[in-house]
Parts: sequence; structure tokens; C-alpha cells
Amino acid sequence: MNSLTAVTDLSSMIDAVDRQIIEATQGGLPLVPEPYHTVASEIGIAPEELMQRMQRMLDSGVIRRIGLVPNHYTLGYKANGMTVWDLPDEKIGELGEKIGGLDYVSHCYQRPRHQPLWNYNLFAMVHGRDRSEVSEKVEQIAKLLGDNDRGHEILYSSRILKKTGLRI
Repeated sequence: MNSLTAVTDLSSMIDAVDRQIIEATQGGLPLVPEPYHTVASEIGIAPEELMQRMQRMLDSGVIRRIGLVPNHYTLGYKANGMTVWDLPDEKIGELGEKIGGLDYVSHCYQRPRHQPLWNYNLFAMVHGRDRSEVSEKVEQIAKLLGDNDRGHEILYSSRILKKTGLRI
């Protein structure tokens, strides 16, 4: 499913057609060979106009992104572990980019430590078909980090939460 994320103050930045485009696409694009053509037909404009308007809204920041939001569970990835890492603060950008670039990591971001109870400053979501696969991938990350890995844990999801972006 594709998702659009829009800014909150739209009234002065979009017209009625732009609003129709956002409303028609905010829940996802149709799963057809030419989704923009289908949406354009539904709202009564040419596909080229739809794509131009969407590009303008992206360029102006009305739409922040158009992206794929995979359902990992449907794809067979049932063990999704949020890994938390204690890394040297001065290397967090460099190491975060390496971890975030791995094909089995979907999210990677820095968060503040809350010492003395929480020493972790980097979070990375690792996906696997089962917990043993996630553990193997986490060990690969630990090996990649070497001595920079000052500790890590895997926090597994206990339930599935519905993911949605901002809606107008």
C-alpha cells in the first residue's frame, strides 16, 4: 500500500482538485498497473495533470512523501524486532547509516538515552520470518559494529498496530 503524508495547514496551499487528489490517495494507491491513471479517471482529470499536481505538492511540502508501506506480516515476516543499540554518540550518524542501509532494516533512527535506566541511543527495526532469523541478522549487525557495539537488545512486537499517516 502506498501512503501520502501531508502537512497540517493545507487551506492556503491547495485548491479543490488538489484536495480531491489527497483524499483519493491518502489511504493508498490502487493496486493496478497504472494507479495514477485510475485516480485521475476517478476525479475527472488527465493522468498528466494528476502527476504534475502531485509533483508540485511534493515540491512545496504539502505532500512530504509518496512511499510504499509494506505489511511485513502478510509478506511472511512474522518476527519483527526493534533492536536497540548503545553506540558512541560521536559515531551515531556514520553507524546509523550503515545499519539503515541493510536490506532487512526498515527503520533506523537516533533517540536520546534515559540513563541510568536506558542506555540505548540507536533504534533499528529488523525483520525476519522467525525469531532465530532476526537473531542471526542482529548478530550480523553486531559484527558490523565491532567494538562500537557497547550493548544491544531485541524488543519483539507483541501485537500488530494499524499504521496510517495523516488524514484530511
